[in-house]
Amino acid sequence: MQPFDYVVPQDFREASVLLASGEGHALALMGGTDLLVRIRAGLVRPELVVDLKKLPGMQVIRQDADGGLSIGAACTMNQVANDGLVRERYDLLVQACNSVASYQLRNRATVGGNCCNGSPAADTAPALYCLGAVAEIFGPGGRRRVPIEGFFAGPGRTALAPGEFLTAILLPPFSSGARGAFKKLGRTRAGDISIVSVALCAFEETGDGRRKAVAPRGWRIGLGAVGPTPMRATRAEDSLALDQSPAGVAEAAELAAQAAQPIDDVRASATYRTAMVRVLTRRGIEAVLQSLEGSA
Repeated sequence: MQPFDYVVPQDFREASVLLASGEGHALALMGGTDLLVRIRAGLVRPELVVDLKKLPGMQVIRQDADGGLSIGAACTMNQVANDGLVRERYDLLVQACNSVASYQLRNRATVGGNCCNGSPAADTAPALYCLGAVAEIFGPGGRRRVPIEGFFAGPGRTALAPGEFLTAILLPPFSSGARGAFKKLGRTRAGDISIVSVALCAFEETGDGRRKAVAPRGWRIGLGAVGPTPMRATRAEDSLALDQSPAGVAEAAELAAQAAQPIDDVRASATYRTAMVRVLTRRGIEAVLQSLEGSA
């Protein structure tokens, strides 16, 4: 591994200055499960690595005043998956976090790092799309917020400008009744990058702005690894909200497959990925509907 300077900043402003001063040769460190591997392989050659984990709030999960949740960008996958509030209200995110690599790696890998790689195959991204997450960013201009769908800008690219870094993932209020399912296909049962991933969430809008899952009128379907960024299958969502019969489920699965924009690569062909979007979407919808029936 090539040598580099390692710095632990004392506050957000110092971290921003350090990242901006590197002129492309300064990289942020949260969990390091991707960054250190890429450095060792010679894929990136930073002169400076800025460790963000110890900044205030970066490893904290807290409930916001509006009833939503703030997840520090340096919170590990296992920390998120085992948090009581996340498990009660955002089970879809729990499922996505638990799908990442191995248990040991999830003790280091972070939700923020998973997003900041800008990978269309990021396992947490389809779930965050479904949950309406917002990325909180700090940089030279102070704090700003970007909807998660605007955070992913393309393969390996995000909305982060020079000197900016992700500080938190903000989740809007969801009731404990919301139901979700996360389906992932990899080359192996565990520890592999997604060939296709599908996240689904069912809820009902209520007058107070919260969401619950009783006779769901609202659906969200997120797709991963089948486009230049993660994506929503909005036509499938609208169709499913109107018809949840077996024929309606099949139609929604077909519309989700049509929304996919996969490519051929070493892991799978575009044709196979499209077919598996259809299969995983149908399985996910059926799992959510069965869960709702069981809780009725």
